[in-house]
Amino acid sequence: MSNDAPATLGAASDLAGAAASALTSLTGAQPDGVWSAPGRVNLIGEHTDYNDGLVLPFAIERRTWCALRTRDDRTVRVYSTFSDEVHELSLDAIEQAEFAGWSAYVFGVIWALHERGVDLAGRLGVDLAIASDVPTGAGLSSSAAIECAVATALNETWQLGLDSGALALACQRAENVAVGAPTGIMDQTASLRGAEGHAVLLDCQSLVSELVPLPLAREGLTLLVIDTHVTHAHATGGYGARRRSCEAGAEAMGVPSLRALTEDDLPAAQDALDDETFRRVRHVITENARVIETAEVLREHGPRAIGDLLLASHASMRDDFEISVPELDLAVETAMAHGAIGARMTGGGFGGSAIALIPVERLAEASDAVVAAFSEAGFTAPTTFTVTPSAGPRRDS
Repeated sequence: MSNDAPATLGAASDLAGAAASALTSLTGAQPDGVWSAPGRVNLIGEHTDYNDGLVLPFAIERRTWCALRTRDDRTVRVYSTFSDEVHELSLDAIEQAEFAGWSAYVFGVIWALHERGVDLAGRLGVDLAIASDVPTGAGLSSSAAIECAVATALNETWQLGLDSGALALACQRAENVAVGAPTGIMDQTASLRGAEGHAVLLDCQSLVSELVPLPLAREGLTLLVIDTHVTHAHATGGYGARRRSCEAGAEAMGVPSLRALTEDDLPAAQDALDDETFRRVRHVITENARVIETAEVLREHGPRAIGDLLLASHASMRDDFEISVPELDLAVETAMAHGAIGARMTGGGFGGSAIALIPVERLAEASDAVVAAFSEAGFTAPTTFTVTPSAGPRRDS
């Protein structure tokens, strides 16, 4: 089994050091500090967040690091270990700026903080350097990890005093507007509120969250991520179409969002909606119910009892929401045939990763079987690695 995701730079201490070294190369001086924020895996609850629904993600040990040094002028410069380009913008031009490329995730956070009431007048600029081992395009929210690491660093450096909820909203706003990806607030909340050994049950309507125990190691389980290397782009294509379909379904049903509907409303929805829109709506309604049940089962019986819910979620995304791809389906089917308790695709869909909940003693077998199945099908070889429910943002130096 391969335990290395794409673009892995090394151990956590090496990544923090890589960000610091990148900043020193840029500025000739040591950073004021290094902060980090995690990527996330969504255990269950897909495409429910922007429908004011329920989600159950958890932060993972793969993180993005942001080294920062305060400048004596109003310029913000951004550098990374994965690009030779230095991106530069004045705080005085942030309102009129047009964002492009990966630096939009950084500059967009500053823009969104300002839009949400942070006064940039008189503030000094910063130099920032980014390093990460959250694989991009794998459905593990590498974008939110960048946003949350930057927001955490700026919150402390500029002494903003913002709580995790306010930071999450700013980071989501950055992704929606500056980047142009119509995502909900799940990714940022999972990154900012994650805790070791727990998932985050988030009500995306009230923004209230609570921690749900997810003791994988204690139960002899691990969570295998299968990165198919089928890339997706949230700012284009099917993700936006699915969101529009959900909004059309809610409007046709006379409710502000699909959160207002339950499984009891499905017969009326089937009568009122065309087949495609009905299936999109049915996925969201039933997925919300699965999130609630999964949290209850975890509390009462533990993670060994949630397998059928994970499988039902995948079937709903494959058949009703139509966001799976053959590689994801093969990953799920093969993992289940080789010891997994449950498996599903995770993330926005149209590529990315599947997850499989597996007893530790079956891990190597399942991982090897998935790689062999991809080879036999003529697919690009997947990358497999395990993840652990981990802590949220922190200052590393």
